[in-house]
Amino acid sequence: MPFARRRRPALPAGRGVRALVAAGLAACGIAACSPDLQPVASVPAGDGWREFEGTWTAAGSRRTLPLGPDRRASIADLNGTLLLTGPGRPGVGFRAEAIVLNDSVTGTIGRAVWTDERGDQAFSDLRGEGTATGSRIAGTFIGGTGRYAGVTGTYEFSWRFVLEAEDGQVQGQSVGLKGRVRIDPSPSRGPQPGARS
Repeated sequence: MPFARRRRPALPAGRGVRALVAAGLAACGIAACSPDLQPVASVPAGDGWREFEGTWTAAGSRRTLPLGPDRRASIADLNGTLLLTGPGRPGVGFRAEAIVLNDSVTGTIGRAVWTDERGDQAFSDLRGEGTATGSRIAGTFIGGTGRYAGVTGTYEFSWRFVLEAEDGQVQGQSVGLKGRVRIDPSPSRGPQPGARS
């Protein structure tokens, strides 16, 4: 399972986490300012689905609870950046936050919030099944605020931790993140759950 615990050497508290978050934010800024990038595509004709790929990089903390010799549960609180590619992407860069509960027997469940440069947010459900090698995390959009108020769609990825310190600080990134999204263009929608006034 992507969120299974692996022990790594301890680093000074917060140092590696700050470095990863700073690098991710810098990459987001470079991507947003790059003249090579095409502007965000308008809603396509036809069924309105947009396909995208991307990379989610995050750091945070994780607490693990042993449930006997062959089972573990962990909860992770992650914060980082999400960079999307593809002509149908709903945006270029997002601040991406997630809270994830993993059980090495029953799988993964979590929630994520993607926030764009204007402060508009897309909310999603995260689920992963089993612990087999190569298992994936599936995200389902469940709503949003601003331009993402009517968002629907799904995405999937594998997750790997690239650093795990003894104090519970972790850093990781997605592998093979891809999905499809449809944004309701209707301006008459009222505030959605979680909307900021």
